[in-house]
Amino acid sequence: MSDDERWKERGVALRVFVYVFVTHALAGFVWILFYVGQHANR
Repeated sequence: MSDDERWKERGVALRVFVYVFVTHALAGFVWILFYVGQHANR
């Protein structure tokens, strides 16, 4: 396997990790918004 292929594989793995992390962070933020909204003093 050439260095170029290894670099591409690493790039793809990093991109997948970033996408998964960002998606979960965004979902967590939305969940926190709903949680805070539900428990706000009215």
